[in-house]
Amino acid sequence: MFKNPRIDIFIINYNTEHFLENCIKSLLDQTYKNKTITVIDNASNDNSCLYLETHWKDKINIICNKENLGYTGGANQSIKLSEGKYIMLLGPDIIYDKYYIENAIKKLEEDEKIGVLGGKLKKYNVKNNRKTDYIDSVGLFCYRNRRIIDEGQGIKDEGQFEEEREVFGVSGASPIYRKSALEDIKLKEPFNEYFDKDFFMYKEDIDISWRLRLRGWKAFYTPKSVAYHGRGTGVIKKFTHTSVLKNRIKLTKFQKHYSYRNQRLMQIKNEFIRGYLQNIFPILYKELLITAYILFLEQSLIKAQIEIIKLTPKMLKKRKQIMKNKKVNWKEMQKWLNNKK
Repeated sequence: MFKNPRIDIFIINYNTEHFLENCIKSLLDQTYKNKTITVIDNASNDNSCLYLETHWKDKINIICNKENLGYTGGANQSIKLSEGKYIMLLGPDIIYDKYYIENAIKKLEEDEKIGVLGGKLKKYNVKNNRKTDYIDSVGLFCYRNRRIIDEGQGIKDEGQFEEEREVFGVSGASPIYRKSALEDIKLKEPFNEYFDKDFFMYKEDIDISWRLRLRGWKAFYTPKSVAYHGRGTGVIKKFTHTSVLKNRIKLTKFQKHYSYRNQRLMQIKNEFIRGYLQNIFPILYKELLITAYILFLEQSLIKAQIEIIKLTPKMLKKRKQIMKNKKVNWKEMQKWLNNKK
């Protein structure tokens, strides 16, 4: 039964003052009233904190960190501060339909096993300041080779994504987590973390979704909640090797470094060995292609490979906790990790 539980909303901001106004307004305009809104600024060097203090201090909570904790640090900080049944984490580059949270909470209240929920995210054209009908994400999708994408990305929304369903995971653009699910997968001492602090940013949404799945929690997509995401790197319409290569041109060295590094660290932590071996050939083929690409075109990623080696012992210790507490077996996980489409 729908009981109007509290949701705590945290915007994790870094040098994106220009996005804050539209994002905050869309959250304040939500039909769902039992909510708090907090902006956590990660030591921005633009005027984000001054802008927030000047225009929004009477309507939202504002926290200005003295150092950049990264997305994962800001997320962990948010979860520790949260006192609601649900917690919503987002960047400021998103604008919400006014019924987004109301519809999301209704779905979450229907099924206590949903650990994370996401709505239909459409592309927001930042340059022209307009909403579009092109999909940004309708959930995370994992190929056999462990390439994980935002399903539907770049496809025009013509009503083909109107079915509520379970998904492998939820995009980090705007997930709503059940607080008890996050507590359930929290890594204990010596790590004491929800999101992996070693990731800093990128792939943390996939990692958290994977870990929720391993503990038996559901990830869910509902088209009844609609938002518009101004993804800075654009969208990919076809996930071929060629299209992925073209999209890499848009990424900074920082993005490439952490995306490459964290993908491998995540697999070290969360993979079932039997599931990995079942898909060993597509996985190795992808890794060989990427290694060749690094050697010939992106030698800067060799540094990321060195970091992976250095961090592997620590990831194996985290893996020990994760696997000790898992509730599903490798065959159940293959449903989400063995896709071919």
